Amino acid sequence: MENYFRGVIFTNHAIDRLYEREIAQADAWYTFRHADGQSAANIPGATKFYKDYGQQRIEVIARENEKGEWVILSCWSKMVGTGQPLFPQSLGLGNRFLLFLQKLIFGRRS
Repeated sequence: MENYFRGVIFTNHAIDRLYEREIAQADAWYTFRHADGQSAANIPGATKFYKDYGQQRIEVIARENEKGEWVILSCWSKMVGTGQPLFPQSLGLGNRFLLFLQKLIFGRRS
């Protein structure tokens, strides 16, 4: 995954979350560019963009920097209407630990 993708900047935190939550960078970008809706985020000056893909909803937090460039700060996925997360953290401590070890040994996945 790249920090600069299709004209949008992804923070290291956002890339880590995409990797951990098994969300493709292109899906996060598409959600941001072609959102079904948006609302104010909990971060001052940031916006939450969301898009539904069947029963899955991807949400992206982004804001403009001082140069007018959009920066994606974080991203996650959940079941539409339930709020239940769809990322590996929901699989238990053992799987989270394995993801941590894989990231530690191999770095961020390309």
